[in-house]
Amino acid sequence: MRLIYIDIDTLRPDHLGCYGYHRKTSPNIDKLAARSALFRNVHASDTPCLPSRTALLTGRFGIHNGVVNHGGEDADPVIGGPDRQFWSQLHFDSFPFRLQQAGLKTVSVSSFAHRHSAFHWYTGFDETYNVGKFGRETADEVHALASDWLARHGKEDNWFLHVHMWDPHTPYRAAPEYGEPFADDPLPAWLTQEVRAEHWQGCGPHSAQESTGFAPNEAARAWYPRQPQSIPDMAAVRAMFDGYDTGVLVADEYVGKLLAQLAELGVDGETAVMLSSDHGETLGELSVYGDHQTADQFTTNVPLLLKWPGIEAGREYRAFHYQIDVTATILELLGQPVPASWDGASFAQSLKAGADEGRDHLVVSQGAWTCQRGVRFGNWMMICTLHDGYHLFDDVLLFDLEADPHEQRNLADHRPDIVEKGMGLLRAWEAEMLPTAARGRDPLVNVVKEGGPYHIRGKLRAYLDRLRETGREAKADALALKYAEDLQRPAEPGKPPFPIRNLRLV
Repeated sequence: MRLIYIDIDTLRPDHLGCYGYHRKTSPNIDKLAARSALFRNVHASDTPCLPSRTALLTGRFGIHNGVVNHGGEDADPVIGGPDRQFWSQLHFDSFPFRLQQAGLKTVSVSSFAHRHSAFHWYTGFDETYNVGKFGRETADEVHALASDWLARHGKEDNWFLHVHMWDPHTPYRAAPEYGEPFADDPLPAWLTQEVRAEHWQGCGPHSAQESTGFAPNEAARAWYPRQPQSIPDMAAVRAMFDGYDTGVLVADEYVGKLLAQLAELGVDGETAVMLSSDHGETLGELSVYGDHQTADQFTTNVPLLLKWPGIEAGREYRAFHYQIDVTATILELLGQPVPASWDGASFAQSLKAGADEGRDHLVVSQGAWTCQRGVRFGNWMMICTLHDGYHLFDDVLLFDLEADPHEQRNLADHRPDIVEKGMGLLRAWEAEMLPTAARGRDPLVNVVKEGGPYHIRGKLRAYLDRLRETGREAKADALALKYAEDLQRPAEPGKPPFPIRNLRLV
């Protein structure tokens, strides 16, 4: 068995042609989709980057593996303690180790561990390759390493190759020679001038007036000209969509090169392919521009294409699955047992039978920019907020994704019956998970107690000044009242106490 996992960071399904996007962002991925099973309702259980890939590695929700944040106590997985053996349970139950038990050589081409100090990612990999640019690399640099490995080993049998490309992730970094491939294409119809103008008065990191953090970074305009620093008009809306979509197009180009190389090696027909992402992206939804800060549909929903021997090609599946259900399924398809510690559940038998069966609902979490749990059920996405990341979100958000696919109308006050159903599902999930929670408590509650999600800690005081300077006094007053305790905490920490060479930090 040969298996290549193409992992395109921050990739929204609905910005791919095979998922119905009106722009031609993904000709090579679309060709792969025609030869694959396509899944519409796969969600990362925990977002964003570090929690998502830790869940993928461990097969466990963040509430169990311990990682829900990008800093603080809950950014590292739980360790074994006094019962730890020569090989840790993390090692023994990791997805790559379990692939090794199926006889596969395991290889990763990714800077993820380097970017997030997530060195547990290496658990179970025989070989790892790091471009060395902390996730700021481009697909050609990743492809050079992956292509070299395939040239040396692709004809061999029994390998798993993980190839991680970052191009859709901010800052949008497609090279100038790509030009403006979408300049004549219409924008997504929902983000109108009226919507943009309303968002302009909003608040929070990556909101319309500061779409790269808590304030525009003027120096970064020269480094990343495709990346808008704010969204003052529809030209900036276009720049955001065009920048993101060009990043998708760049990644797609190198997906095509990888698949062509498999064909040149004569192993294309014998190689299974999985294409997915760690999380999606909000591109204006919830007034968040170009980031992944919420437990909503667009941050947690990921694409999944699976080309596998014996699995019907060209068919779509709509049942709900966690991404860790997919890795559990791969293990079963390889004849391996799913570890008892995993929260992921295999659906291999129904998939082989061609049945579209999955979970009744999903509970998804976010802990690095906000502290939220979302419940995805039926047509609904309900989001409960413990910490709003200075966006002033309502405590409960409810969206009918069929009638309101871009989450513009909160129906929580209008549909208490649906809220109560969602709350019942969430309470049942928490009752099941909390007795075996990592470190003996709810990690999201602990994140709030520590001072909130990592990316917003220590930034409120300066941000209140910015809000008042930019005519949003009412938002500043509301935040100051809601987060009075946060104002007593230390100011924003300084830069890392070491040089990071050749890295442009936005």
